[in-house]
Amino acid sequence: MGLELQYQEGQTPLDEDEKEDLLIPSITTRGELDEVEQRNIEEAILWTIRRRRKFTPEEILSVAFIKEVHVKMLGGVWAWAGSFRKTNKNIGVDKHLISTDLKMLLDDCKFWIENKTFSEDEIALRFKHRIVSIHCFSNGNGRHSRLMADIIIEKIFGRPVFTWGEKDLVQHSEVRTLYLKALRAADKSNYDLLIQFARS
Repeated sequence: MGLELQYQEGQTPLDEDEKEDLLIPSITTRGELDEVEQRNIEEAILWTIRRRRKFTPEEILSVAFIKEVHVKMLGGVWAWAGSFRKTNKNIGVDKHLISTDLKMLLDDCKFWIENKTFSEDEIALRFKHRIVSIHCFSNGNGRHSRLMADIIIEKIFGRPVFTWGEKDLVQHSEVRTLYLKALRAADKSNYDLLIQFARS
């Protein structure tokens, strides 16, 4: 029996060949997948907390680090973790533009930091929003973008990580609805709701 997945609004469906790269063949349901992915993600968060060597802005804002975080999050679950997607999705730039658009985002973020273009929260959340719109990976982009925003706000700016409404944003809920509303406002260059939500 293969992996059967139901998707919530705002989630990106996996292609059949991407599903075949599941490293734990005993998983057959969304619930089982969510559970094992969540364990991996918690380990990735612990890695960012426990790491002895200090993260530098140059290291964080690099393609290698973006990929490394995705591997830490999902490498125990998916063979394609940390690799840019090879197919186009219902969201994101064309697969051939991922590297170029990500490099532009990294350069923009360095500029925002150096020039204090926006508040610290807004810089981290603009980065989060843009990297999701690029959609670098086959899956896990939303969760990856939130962890990246947390790393930027904590390791670059020395501020507390975001609370993200203090709820699971993968499952359908009122909090997820508020999150999607905040993302849609950010799509129109209004980041106020996303900043409020991230700190709620």
